[in-house]
Amino acid sequence: MMTIAASTKPIPWWKEPTRDQWYAWWAAWLGWTLDGFDFTVYLLIMVPISKEFHVPLTAAALVLTLTLWMRLLGASAAGWLADRIGRKKPLMISIAWYSACNFIAGFSPTFWFLFLFRALLGIGMGAEWPVGAALVMETWPVRSRGFMSGILQGSGNLGFLLASIVYGLFYSHLGWRGMLWVGILPALTIIYVRFFVREPPIWVENRRRQRLEAREVRAPLFAIFKRGMLGNTLGACWFMASGFVCNYSIWSLFASHLQADLHMSPAMIATPIAFANLFAFIASLSWGWFSDRIGRRWAMIAPALLAIPVAPFYLFTNNYAVLVVAFVMQGMAGGGGMFGQVPSYLNERFPTEVRATGTAFCYHQGAIWGGFVGPTLTFLAATWGTGLALPMLLGTTLGAASFILALLLGPETRGKEMLADLTVA
Repeated sequence: MMTIAASTKPIPWWKEPTRDQWYAWWAAWLGWTLDGFDFTVYLLIMVPISKEFHVPLTAAALVLTLTLWMRLLGASAAGWLADRIGRKKPLMISIAWYSACNFIAGFSPTFWFLFLFRALLGIGMGAEWPVGAALVMETWPVRSRGFMSGILQGSGNLGFLLASIVYGLFYSHLGWRGMLWVGILPALTIIYVRFFVREPPIWVENRRRQRLEAREVRAPLFAIFKRGMLGNTLGACWFMASGFVCNYSIWSLFASHLQADLHMSPAMIATPIAFANLFAFIASLSWGWFSDRIGRRWAMIAPALLAIPVAPFYLFTNNYAVLVVAFVMQGMAGGGGMFGQVPSYLNERFPTEVRATGTAFCYHQGAIWGGFVGPTLTFLAATWGTGLALPMLLGTTLGAASFILALLLGPETRGKEMLADLTVA
């Protein structure tokens, strides 16, 4: 009896995935972590860039805006490619693209040269997210998909953590140009993807059926707006736009707030950002664990509810210890926890034929709205004469409230099986 019981005992979740599934997950994790570094490093150096090129901080923030806007272009193109030719090649192209653009931007002779290549970087960033998300979520076993989604999405916070550590320790030696040059390192990930990653079997079988039955989806971007899918697409767009507004109200100008409003040193600026990103990663994976038990929506709603009351504590204090603790708490709420289930939730909402395209468009149209945050908040700060704290509080509160409402009205997807069946064509 003991032998039979032992043989039927469920295996630990980490032993369930195959070697190929782990290879795919590590590829996406590396891509997202280093993507996070290349993007967020700019948030730490906007003030010195504005001073060197003699442009207002609003102009430097506009670079961030265009980077975010260009993500939609890259995401839509990569999503279409991923649904047509597979997940692997678009992932390699995207990593090479954003790494090269960040490196070239470090040589900028003028502000407009920097503006151009940081904008082009957005194309590669936008392309990388949906391809990596589809690759992992289609591959990973159902019972721990939410948990691994949390770790994967939280890897962006690890990239920000890495950027803040490099900034705090080496900025005085590297300068803002050196910070950008370091961004070439993610290109090494391409070698790993090329030799170790395989296409998800679900996608391979789906493409085989499309060809066999002559039901190919040649324009997946148009398909997600057809009757029967339009409501789902618009709902996903709403919740992502709200999340981006909240997220960028928290992160995009925090370093600038500490530099311009509170006149802190690089080490003092890096400390709360580094710890907040570390705990954001921990919160993302923790809420991922809960999402496999209580559902995707409530694992995002709960931390979003905490984001609103925490914000005033780090925005309206001169006490450095209070600021650090409160911002770390925000990292666990609006900074990381509320975003952890985005990869699993979005991928579970769309069928295989249009999955990469649907997640790409819905996620990165949110980046368009997030792109308005930087210049809008800096404009309000200059107009009101209040500094950045009050506009940041306003954006955080409105974004989190809208995010919660959109999820309350959305579907629950926990436990959904991803199939190779044709449902769109």
